[in-house]
Amino acid sequence: MNAQKDFMTYKYNIRIIKTKRKTVSLTIEDDGNVTVRAPLYMSRPEIERLLKDKSGWIEKHLCRIKERQRLMSSEETGGTLCAQELKELADRAASYIPERVKFYADIAGVDYGRITIRNQRTRWGSCSGKGNLNFNCLLMLMPSEIIDYVVVHELCHRKEMNHSKAFWTEVEKVLPDYEKRRKWLKDNGNDIMRRMK
Repeated sequence: MNAQKDFMTYKYNIRIIKTKRKTVSLTIEDDGNVTVRAPLYMSRPEIERLLKDKSGWIEKHLCRIKERQRLMSSEETGGTLCAQELKELADRAASYIPERVKFYADIAGVDYGRITIRNQRTRWGSCSGKGNLNFNCLLMLMPSEIIDYVVVHELCHRKEMNHSKAFWTEVEKVLPDYEKRRKWLKDNGNDIMRRMK
């Protein structure tokens, strides 16, 4: 169901979905909306408390989305990212991507070495034989699910250092919809990459 009026006192739009699930989850969509997925029995005061407790986390992620939208706007950047904007992207990537690596490494059951953020013109990520991971700062211009795809892709190279069928099977175990994400990257990646000159 949609949020009632008293939820509109927040600075962001909130959507509440109640189902037969047993746990509650809070997600920030790429359009900036906040979605609460809650059990049928969870009361509105309980949801209010959750939103209050997570307000700092919500604001942090909304700021990331707004910054990504600003950097993607050709009206503000003229299409090409300047050195300061690239630095801002690298700083945000250094804060955000390691969190996603840790999250998905636990799911994939792999370990990894050093994580490095680079300004790269040819690739989105890489994994060395020693397990060191490199990621392109331009990933921060992409939807969160695409960033996750690149993270999972590189982590799965810890099991298969190739792009064999076995490799893609490992990716699919973590992200069943990886082909959709891979297609998005193929269709849109070059346009984003061209913004680094």
